[in-house]
Amino acid sequence: MNRRVARLRAAQALYQIDLADTDIDSAIHSVLDDEETASDFMTDLVKGTVEQKSAIDPLISASLQGWTIDRMGLVDRAIVRMSLYEMKYIEDIPVNVTFNEGIELAKAFGGEESGRFVNGVLSKAMEEI
Repeated sequence: MNRRVARLRAAQALYQIDLADTDIDSAIHSVLDDEETASDFMTDLVKGTVEQKSAIDPLISASLQGWTIDRMGLVDRAIVRMSLYEMKYIEDIPVNVTFNEGIELAKAFGGEESGRFVNGVLSKAMEEI
């Protein structure tokens, strides 16, 4: 599983966790294709994002203008949380790569508007990281 696919699956798992309060392992397992296994990178993204949520959410809240984190779409929130986790806690990936991957994921799941929204939130949050 390459990193792009790992990010996609991790975002799907984080969405499930947020939506249905699914446990981490069940969420990871449910987003994998039949022959697929979770990579260490994917597992780290999901578990790390959940574990660091209390440190990440204030960054998101401070980066929102005229919004609250609770008003964010679940997909956008999952992508932003995951991207900020990766930017802040995974040192071997350049921040600009993570930034671009987050925007591309948002566009794929939610279209251009989501891409612009995620771009704005990540740009503002990167100033604090």
